[in-house]
Amino acid sequence: MDRKKEIKILLWIAAVFVFVYFMPLENARFTEALFSMFDLARWYAQEHVILCLLPAFFIAGVISVFVSQGAVMKYFGAKAKKWVAYTVASVSGTILAVCSCTILPLFSSIHKRGAGLGPAIAFLYSGPAINILAIILTARILGFEMGVARIVGAVVFAVVIGSAMALIYRKEEKVKRAEQINFPDMPEKRPMWQTAFHFFTLVLILVFANWGKPGEGVTSGAWFWIWANKWTITAGFGLLLIYSLIFILKIKWHWVALAAIATAASALVSSSPLIPMVVGIAGLSIITLADKKDPDNKEWTLSSWEFTKQIMPLLAIGVLVAGFLLGSTHDDVAMAGIIPNQWIANLVGGNSVFSNFFASIVGAFMYFATLTEVPILQGLMSAGMGKGPALALLLAGPSLSLPNMLVIRDVIGTQKTIVYVLLVVVMATITGLIYGAM
Repeated sequence: MDRKKEIKILLWIAAVFVFVYFMPLENARFTEALFSMFDLARWYAQEHVILCLLPAFFIAGVISVFVSQGAVMKYFGAKAKKWVAYTVASVSGTILAVCSCTILPLFSSIHKRGAGLGPAIAFLYSGPAINILAIILTARILGFEMGVARIVGAVVFAVVIGSAMALIYRKEEKVKRAEQINFPDMPEKRPMWQTAFHFFTLVLILVFANWGKPGEGVTSGAWFWIWANKWTITAGFGLLLIYSLIFILKIKWHWVALAAIATAASALVSSSPLIPMVVGIAGLSIITLADKKDPDNKEWTLSSWEFTKQIMPLLAIGVLVAGFLLGSTHDDVAMAGIIPNQWIANLVGGNSVFSNFFASIVGAFMYFATLTEVPILQGLMSAGMGKGPALALLLAGPSLSLPNMLVIRDVIGTQKTIVYVLLVVVMATITGLIYGAM
């Protein structure tokens, strides 16, 4: 018998028992924090997992299976020119409407395929931070100046933080580079344009399925038109996916047709877009797993499943803890966590070192779904938050969260995760101070 393991189990059981036994359910703040925890978890499950995370897992699977290790190393590895690697990584978020959690399977994919730590970290940061939809929304709601400051800060952060991580862990990176220099150039299984077509079709489905609602009172313009027609646009890219499955992945056309018909039928009879998305993902999984012609097709879904198993449990824990501590703020819901929102608003006024640092810390641990950081920040600014701390929160918040940290730790280890979080928080604090003084 493993004594240490058994003692650890006993301590966990005792801790849960003591928590439940002394749970202060008569305390109004505690019960609201519990409701906030489950409200955030429910909203996350309803609005984010099916439309955002599941497609992201399949995109990660494409990188893991269809994009060769040589191709990843060409742009992100030792053989890549640094300016190419960091440029590609730092602006990659402009095509991804993702949050700090959705970027994780994509980051995990390129890291496992041999990307250097610096470019991989730059990609991890820039994905949510430079989301083009969020940048536009920031400029429209919080002002053009704040929008420009956010996009400049995000690109600079991605390059500086990635470079700093590569410098700090240069010995490990030197070993990795030595291994990659001798890595033979493997021929691609199919032309690169075909893999890119398949990849970007999935990315565009993800982007348009999650296109954010325009601001209050906006009833015209390109943003509104795309939002009003986003499911038609998404369906159009669904047709391109059908083409890709048949002519690029070479899956039997009648299997693809059956999955497409089932998805279309569910869309016609259902009032919720979640149902056809679930049917479509289920159909895609079945036809790829059943395909015997190309083992990579089956491996694609299995790889996506591996990312799901690795990431989803940690995300669930993180969302529950974030909701309990900091509350649930989404749509028209504003429920407090165990830490009162007014405390946070009072602590981020002015432009002191503390207010910027505190805003960075809160942003780093709080969970922001795609685009939700802007209305939340609008509310905090109306409550007295300074513009410096506002930018600090914008630069730290979307790219980090407690769920995000738990998964990153599982991918690159505890020490690197702590260093990454500290770099983001310190840089956000300094940038907020500079911006607030302007």
